[in-house]
Amino acid sequence: MRQITYKIHRYNEGRSYVQTYSFDYEPDRTILWGLQKIKDTIDPTLTFIAACRSAVCGACSIKVNGQAMLGCESKIDDITERFGSDTIEIAPIGNFDVIRDLAVDWEAKVNRLKTVAPWIFMKPEFNRDTGSRQTPEDFKKFVTNTECILCGCCASECNKLSANREDFLDPYVYTKANRFVQDSRDAAPMAHVNPAFENGLWKCVHCMNCISRCPKHLKPAKDISELRAVATKAGLSNKGTRHAIAFKQDLMQTGHLNEVTMSLKTDGLVDSAKQGLYAMRLWAHGKINPLELVIPHKPVQGIKDVRTIIKAAEEAER
Repeated sequence: MRQITYKIHRYNEGRSYVQTYSFDYEPDRTILWGLQKIKDTIDPTLTFIAACRSAVCGACSIKVNGQAMLGCESKIDDITERFGSDTIEIAPIGNFDVIRDLAVDWEAKVNRLKTVAPWIFMKPEFNRDTGSRQTPEDFKKFVTNTECILCGCCASECNKLSANREDFLDPYVYTKANRFVQDSRDAAPMAHVNPAFENGLWKCVHCMNCISRCPKHLKPAKDISELRAVATKAGLSNKGTRHAIAFKQDLMQTGHLNEVTMSLKTDGLVDSAKQGLYAMRLWAHGKINPLELVIPHKPVQGIKDVRTIIKAAEEAER
């Protein structure tokens, strides 16, 4: 009889260890089914969270062979075929504090979500009698974001959170913020943008894992970009904003990046001067040329096309 083996990373009262369980294979079963089978027939102490079993509640998110996914929609057949083994490694999702075994603590994450005010500030023209109607076109601007089920898969795989959880909100938080910013019924979009801006909006490292691992095929990285655009148009400024503006200016002017002026425009004269030794090393290796301060690059071939593309993108956003 074919056997399926789960190697489960367990955590209990400060102790972490891996425990192995095996059970008879059954076709067309999910990873969550296997966990429940272990709990029901082998080890009732195994702890995990699950509810709807329909990929709606997001409670059963776990790491399977190192990748975050929903246990209720991930088939054992698919995993064993994909990885070429009947042994499956299961762990709690990453970048969360673990309560026990596969159960993680969401309290801190919910508090972070609250910072962006994930609710509508209703416009005064709406009331109980007239309702809060909007056009289908306006509804389409944010309806996809409402599909976020707060499973935490994006946060689990986020490289920025893995490096530092303190100065960056979880990807789904930015998705929730943008959902209300894009809602035409909301009277105070900056109430969502400002806290996002102040809590790491420009610190995304663009690993795109939030997109690749989202079980609902949402795009938190795109939401971050859209929030950045709104923040910039509203006049909010930091190094990230200044860097993006300088980047665009270089593309429009010559199509080349001027690394010398880029630093000055982004960091300012004082902070750029503090990086003098680093700049000397870059110069020694031919990475920058101080003469670019006074002698700009010649425009690249096809610069007119570059400018046309940028202007077309700007028009499309209006």
